[in-house]
Amino acid sequence: MRRKPRVPQAPLPQRDGIDPVRLRLPAEGPWATVRDHLVDRLPAVAPGRIDAMLRERAFVGVDGPLAPDAPFVPEAYVWFHRELPAEVPVPFPVEVLHRDDALVVADKPHFLATTPRGRHVTETALARLRRDLGLPLLSPAHRLDRLTAGLALFVVRPELRGAYQALFRDRLVHKEYEAVAPYDAGLALPRTVRSRIVKERGVIAAYEVPGEPDSESRVELLDRRGGLARYRLLPATGRTHQLRLHMSGLGVPILGDPVYPVVLPEPAPDDFTRPLQLLARVLEFTDPLTGVRRRFESRRTLEAWQAYGTWAAGRGGAGAPA
Repeated sequence: MRRKPRVPQAPLPQRDGIDPVRLRLPAEGPWATVRDHLVDRLPAVAPGRIDAMLRERAFVGVDGPLAPDAPFVPEAYVWFHRELPAEVPVPFPVEVLHRDDALVVADKPHFLATTPRGRHVTETALARLRRDLGLPLLSPAHRLDRLTAGLALFVVRPELRGAYQALFRDRLVHKEYEAVAPYDAGLALPRTVRSRIVKERGVIAAYEVPGEPDSESRVELLDRRGGLARYRLLPATGRTHQLRLHMSGLGVPILGDPVYPVVLPEPAPDDFTRPLQLLARVLEFTDPLTGVRRRFESRRTLEAWQAYGTWAAGRGGAGAPA
């Protein structure tokens, strides 16, 4: 069996907590120079900008910056930093609840993505923590939705990441969420919801279809106050938007959900009002390295439960620590 070639270490440092882009050139092709290949490989970048970046020595190979006329070398590696558009800062802090030689446990606010994706790159929990903690090799063990606040687990060293990712993959992590949603006296709780969920690439909303269930959520009533209720949600699986979809399917969609039951127009990038009232409250697992049982609890609160009028008027914070 042919051994997979070792990927060289990036010769460029991170920028704002973001790794450089790595390209591996094809094994064969019609290009005489690296420039010719980059023009075909990066259609979103104007050829003139590629020429300027080559003059600025912004494209780097294993032996250093590439000259504008550098020849095409099959299967060579090339690194560069993407030119990122300015992002609106998410005006809420990431609180670090725990840090040791293996793990960082963060208490993420609403509206902040966990990892770079789409238009959210430098304004993400991962990029912030890498910068603020001086941990350039920090990586996520799992992902928490951008609109959901609460606990996110990060791994300090790359060689440890697989062990912690396996906990989530093998469903060995006990997860508890909290949500604020309408109260329905006719909804018998607790109950377990099972369904088959489909999430198509490029489509915002997931949906349920007939077939063998691939998602499971337990829904419990914690408290009620007038027309609102506070729920504990216990997901046994981790499908995209699972809890939001299951709550909507029960007729009690989570407050502030812009997708379920109806997809609303996308808000302005600087609109941080009326956050989704969903919080990743608890993570509990047996540490795969030490065998010690670990339990972490979010310090954040759901504003609609504490002060519904303030949340509804959009005058509060976004999952601020209690």
